[in-house]
Amino acid sequence: MEKMSRVTTALGGSALTGRTMNCHLDAPANAISVCRDAAQVVVAGRSIFKIYAIEEEQFVEKLNLRVGRKPSLNLSCADVVWHQMDENLLATAATNGVVVTWNLGRPSRNKQDQLFTEHKRTVNKVCFHPTEAHVLLSGSQDGFMKCFDLRRKDSVSTFSGQSESVRDVQFSIRDYFTFASTFENGNVQLWDIRRPDRCERMFTAHNGPVFCCDWHPEDRGWLATGGRDKMVKVWDMTTPRAKEMHCVQTIASVARVKWRPECRHHLATCSMMVDHNIYVWDVRRPFVPAAMFEEHRDVTTGIAWRHPHDPCFLLSGSKDSTLCQHLFRDASQPVERANPEGLCYGLFGDVAFAAKESLVAAESGRKPYAGDRRHPIFFKRKLDPAEPFSGLASSALSVFETESGGGSMSWFVDTAERYALAGRPLAELCDHNAKVARELGRNQVAQTWTMLRIIYCSPGLVPSASLNHSVGKGSSCGLPLMNSFNLKDMAPGLGSETRLDRSKGDTRSDTVLLDSSATLITNEDNEETEGSDVPADYLLGDVEGEEDELYPLDPEHVHPEEPEYVLPQEAFPLRHEILDTPSGPEHLQDKADSPHVSGSEADAASLAPVDSFSLLSISHALYDSRLPTDFFSVLVCDMLRFYAEQGDVQMAVSVLIVLGERVRKDIDEQTQEHWYTSYIDLLQRFRLWNVSNEVVKLSTSRAVSCLNQASTTLHVNCSNCKRPMSSRGWVCDRCHRCASMCAVCHHVVKGLFVWCQGCSHGGHLQHIMKWLEGSSHCPAGCGHLCEYS
Repeated sequence: MEKMSRVTTALGGSALTGRTMNCHLDAPANAISVCRDAAQVVVAGRSIFKIYAIEEEQFVEKLNLRVGRKPSLNLSCADVVWHQMDENLLATAATNGVVVTWNLGRPSRNKQDQLFTEHKRTVNKVCFHPTEAHVLLSGSQDGFMKCFDLRRKDSVSTFSGQSESVRDVQFSIRDYFTFASTFENGNVQLWDIRRPDRCERMFTAHNGPVFCCDWHPEDRGWLATGGRDKMVKVWDMTTPRAKEMHCVQTIASVARVKWRPECRHHLATCSMMVDHNIYVWDVRRPFVPAAMFEEHRDVTTGIAWRHPHDPCFLLSGSKDSTLCQHLFRDASQPVERANPEGLCYGLFGDVAFAAKESLVAAESGRKPYAGDRRHPIFFKRKLDPAEPFSGLASSALSVFETESGGGSMSWFVDTAERYALAGRPLAELCDHNAKVARELGRNQVAQTWTMLRIIYCSPGLVPSASLNHSVGKGSSCGLPLMNSFNLKDMAPGLGSETRLDRSKGDTRSDTVLLDSSATLITNEDNEETEGSDVPADYLLGDVEGEEDELYPLDPEHVHPEEPEYVLPQEAFPLRHEILDTPSGPEHLQDKADSPHVSGSEADAASLAPVDSFSLLSISHALYDSRLPTDFFSVLVCDMLRFYAEQGDVQMAVSVLIVLGERVRKDIDEQTQEHWYTSYIDLLQRFRLWNVSNEVVKLSTSRAVSCLNQASTTLHVNCSNCKRPMSSRGWVCDRCHRCASMCAVCHHVVKGLFVWCQGCSHGGHLQHIMKWLEGSSHCPAGCGHLCEYS
């Protein structure tokens, strides 16, 4: 309380004043730090180490700490920190692995105080304890953290992060013994300085290296982290498991993060590359920054709030060799340029529309559209009285919900899970998918699959020489030759009790004309049906042979050595054109032309066979080659576009995959890619990951088939020495031990291996699953909270 009262008094007696200003440095800066009274700032880099006084109108150089005739690597700084309890004490992290402390109270020009040379590689971060004047913590590229007592010449504790590199270390402001460290493998660890043997907690915070972290000055358990995945995450460390409270999406890798004083939800960030600006975010609004500083022309390397209780002044150093002081009221406000109007469709058909509040208020008296019985549900954002901006764009949100039950997408999920896209013949795929669609009540889709089967599934063609033998079998599975013409157009006496006499005078009974197992008469009215599945027992055709061969064949005298040919049911060609129709005998023609003969008798007489002469001459096979599949390509492509325009990309993509090269050549690559990406996006929205991966795998589009081949690099660490595995095998190059040892049974895993990405321990799948059912801690005893999902 005494320290807090002094700071408050200092701020009350002499409030910080100043303006937005900058000064040119001699070299690019790597880090900056502000002294306790907010009157001076130290700038450190590879070729610069100076202290500047912060005056009201400008920066004034006070001290250059790079002294000596020979340049030393000890002066090449990667980080610098100014002690908040002793205004004369500084610490720097050198690029050669040396930690240097500086005493500004020394009378000589050289202010260097102590050198700690225990690290073997570059030191990335140094941090003083907030309340202990002699405790200094460092994190190095060698994967170790060391705690130094400035009253001794050596470190008092060494902490091994079991990782390749430590990027940041920060003492907790509220917990005396706790500090956080971040690593390049994406992990964050919490340590107790009294227990250097193992960390208290470890969790995976980012997908990639974690470059920075910062404890919240007011909330005890809030820890902000930033990484190469372009995200800033806020974690609640007071829970048994680290809980992600907020996530801010930036446009570049996050190099620095600093909480804004006196503003609970505000933090400042700068990027490691590409983006030169400094952003201040409200973590409750993660997509639009609350403020933006655009003074720098190169990457910002260090940021610091001028005073821990003043939210208005921000200092920054950059690679453009400038030191800037930013006044918060001079910052640009991207939220003012944000579009206050928007339209969005929900996953289940809901529509959300946002517009300016003034527009909605002006039209509040307008009558709703008479054709729409669904009234919108209005949400209005309430402004926070503590909001720093008064001109925030305020929009009224209208949400139009779909009717209950009308927007159900269960059919989409069921169809995606049950469709068969590969692994079977085309006919089976079409039949299966048609059955699935029919069971889900999608009859049009089912009929489409059936038509595709008819078009693309080739039935066996029957040779013309075998037609004579396939007709007279009397088999119920055969198909009628009469399908090519209509029996109704024939004489009404054909097939009835009245039969025409043969030229030789002998007659045949009805039982000989029509086989008992293949009767053409299908109803009580003796009406022959076209397209009947009943086989015919008589032969029409221009053939040579005995007289009896032109009439129905006796099933008892069928040659046993002749093979039987069976035609599929769908093998019906279009009616062939009868080109050669020989004229009948003269006496029949005369009879037909006679005015005393009725039309039916003339028709019957014209069909009577005379002396083994056929009136119907067919010079080729009755089942001719059908239309090629290319004939239907235009129709199939139009069908796919129809489904895609209706929004059913599932059907379009499924047909594309099933038909493959049959239709791929007729649809341009861009259209196919658009259908695939739309369908994959829908599958991922419904969390159908396996179906999505199968669609990508079976894709006929080159741009889509490579999606599951990107970002599949697997980085594995040795479970013993925690170093990355560089060889292709499972033997570590460094410790020469097998990395695939099961942490439960301690045997080598030769089959399916599962491991934790946080601690690199694992083992047999069944062993790990059984272990985690009863305990959440790692079976190897490292203390990590493992989770299998």
